[in-house]
Amino acid sequence: MFVDKAEVTLKAGSGGDGRVSFRHEKYIRLGGPDGGDGGDGGDIIFVASRNQNTLANFRYQRELIAQSGKPGDKRKKHGRSGTDTRVAVPVGTTVMLKSPKLDLRKAPPSPDQIISNANSSSDKTDLVGADLHREREISRKSSLNEHAQLLADLTVDGQEVILAKGGKGGFGNAHFVSSTRQAPQVAEKGEKGQEFSVTLELKMIADVGLIGLPNAGKSTLLASVSNAKPEIANYPFTTLTPNLGVVDIDDKSSLLIADIPGLIEGASQGKGLGDEFLRHVERTGVLLQLIDVYDEDIVESFKIVEGELKAYKIDLSKRPRIVALTKIEGLDDKIVANHIKTLKKALPKGVSVVAISSQSKQNISELLYKLKTIVDTERAKQPDEVNEVSSLPILTIENEEAWHVKKISRGYEITGKKIERFAARTDFANSAGVRRLRDIMKKMGIMHELTRQGIKTDDKIIFGNPSLGEIEFYWTDAKLPHLQTD
Repeated sequence: MFVDKAEVTLKAGSGGDGRVSFRHEKYIRLGGPDGGDGGDGGDIIFVASRNQNTLANFRYQRELIAQSGKPGDKRKKHGRSGTDTRVAVPVGTTVMLKSPKLDLRKAPPSPDQIISNANSSSDKTDLVGADLHREREISRKSSLNEHAQLLADLTVDGQEVILAKGGKGGFGNAHFVSSTRQAPQVAEKGEKGQEFSVTLELKMIADVGLIGLPNAGKSTLLASVSNAKPEIANYPFTTLTPNLGVVDIDDKSSLLIADIPGLIEGASQGKGLGDEFLRHVERTGVLLQLIDVYDEDIVESFKIVEGELKAYKIDLSKRPRIVALTKIEGLDDKIVANHIKTLKKALPKGVSVVAISSQSKQNISELLYKLKTIVDTERAKQPDEVNEVSSLPILTIENEEAWHVKKISRGYEITGKKIERFAARTDFANSAGVRRLRDIMKKMGIMHELTRQGIKTDDKIIFGNPSLGEIEFYWTDAKLPHLQTD
């Protein structure tokens, strides 16, 4: 079954927790901490493969889950990292972000609602920082919004992309040993793996795209020149899904041809099969438009398809194109010549016309060599290598040290890549871990900013964003937050 669109949820593995433990061997005085680090969570990796030609595997598999890391153990044993989940997809697959649930893909809070920056020492500096941030944010959004949904475009066989990154394992207490802290009681929790939904779209990467009205002879031509076996019948819409065929031009060269289901007038408004299948000719080197020589008005047949190409989201009418009059077997040469003359008057500049018969193979070789010449010319204009595509974050806070404090109805919201990561990795059942988080907040200037904004005892502190999962505390006079247990 041919499937060219699918939706799937990606769940990368979470990191394993670090371990709090101490050496207890006999005769070893003051053994010291020996808690190991947790293992990293597994990634979800997509691999482009020429052996795949459909997204049908995702029709029933709606979730891809990577293995989580194992927790650390005593004797400084590092937890085993989670196994990556590797998924083969067809070459030409694009991955679009559907519903983000990860901090790397969220925009920072609105600048007119925040106080920035962490290192400011006065109200005046804070306001200046907010103004500068506002200007940067406006320019950044205007340049990125159009492309913020595209995560990956897999166009080369063997190309790999890490789409969902596994969480880092937490440090064990052996990691926190220092000259002044020789018996740390603190260990970190593992980070959560990234989780979000994506839409997959397959755009065939063919050399030639066959287009035309229903019953124009596209499938017949494909079957006559290649090893493809499309369904062929004398009625419209015989072809309901795209077909691919390889045509051998000579011993050293070939063409990959995509047969696209027929277009009708109004396809761009959803009539017939619509124009969704035109995505498969977006990347072709040349379009081959077929017109049935027995159509009542061959010029009108050309204009109908021309209009649908222009109405598509990308104007395909400007692509290199050849028009072929089909089914000329048995027709008098003069009649064919008159049809060609009539059609040429309506064709845009640079579009040539040939007359062919898929049954008798008349003029087929001439057509194929013309197509090969155009394809070679178009491919030569493209770079030899496609730049390596990696998992985005498209909207990121560029400075990891940056943070923002915002007064909201429920308390004080703290956002920032670095501080949110520390909060997520803190074990709040461990008072030493909470004290460590407090010390980090103090060094970063967050405690000072909370005080400056007027935080009071029992006010709530909220780390993160509701869509990403929040961590909540209460503020105390001792400036030591404790776990929200509501």
